Amino acid sequence: MGNGMNKVLPGLYVGNYRDSKDATQLSKHSITHILAIHDTARRIHSDKHYLCVMASDTPDQNLSQYFSLCNDFIHAARLRDGNVLIHCLAGMSRSVTVAVAYIMSVTTLNSKDALKVVRAGRNVANPNLGFIKQLEEFECVRLLEERRRLKERYPSLALVYKDQEQCALMLNNFEELLQSRSICEGNCAFGEPCPTGLCRSATQRSARRKSAHRAQSEMHRSPSTSSTKSITSTRSVNRRPSSGPAGLRSLGSSAPPSRSNSRADLASGFAGGTLTAPSTPQSSPPVSPLRQRGAQGRVQVPLALKEDDFDDLYRQPGVD
Repeated sequence: MGNGMNKVLPGLYVGNYRDSKDATQLSKHSITHILAIHDTARRIHSDKHYLCVMASDTPDQNLSQYFSLCNDFIHAARLRDGNVLIHCLAGMSRSVTVAVAYIMSVTTLNSKDALKVVRAGRNVANPNLGFIKQLEEFECVRLLEERRRLKERYPSLALVYKDQEQCALMLNNFEELLQSRSICEGNCAFGEPCPTGLCRSATQRSARRKSAHRAQSEMHRSPSTSSTKSITSTRSVNRRPSSGPAGLRSLGSSAPPSRSNSRADLASGFAGGTLTAPSTPQSSPPVSPLRQRGAQGRVQVPLALKEDDFDDLYRQPGVD
């Protein structure tokens, strides 16, 4: 958002509040008219023509009521060879919505293609969902009448062909940027860079919530029927003392099903052999004091795991 204002049509730029105060940028792009649309819109430069619209960046803010007023301000300025800057605070939502409405009104593009034109010029363009719905409603209900009104009030065709040519070029640029993954349509996949900085962060938060919810569900739900049967059969063949090592408690119902299944199946497969407990089982509670009393007080465990078997177990897929 700090890379300066961006050109979306000949004589039409979209930027943020900082751009509107930057005299160097305004002079560089020969800005003569400024359309400010945000909560505290006001005149800053005395040598510029202003249209100030007080509006908040919330989905329930009615921006469509200002579309005709903004269209007149922008179109009249461009017909007089002026350059217009539309800005809000971040240059992402309110200003973009007004620019899209204007492009729809002076061309034959629908709301989606007009938004692509703006995004091709300014990749952080991202109106909120309420403004997107207002643009779609404007397209369905009022667009034809607005186009007719503009043609009657401004019969000049001086901008028609230039705008058509520029829109075609911007749409081609948008497709190229989309294929090169330099731009998005507001639904970036997890892990993909998003120019707006919104898609990826929202997806990450959603993925974290789902992961935490899934882990919590697995910890609280009872083992599946197959896990219960496997554990029951293993215990019936090799029943261990109730004071067995804490590292093997994952065979019980309190552990996640994934570990229960893997270790129970492994234990049943080695039922005929003599196994020893692993020296440092992972994710285990503290070792029982009986394990620390030395050789004389060591508890004999008829069912356990070798260190080599323990390593093989953790190399199996699906085991943490």
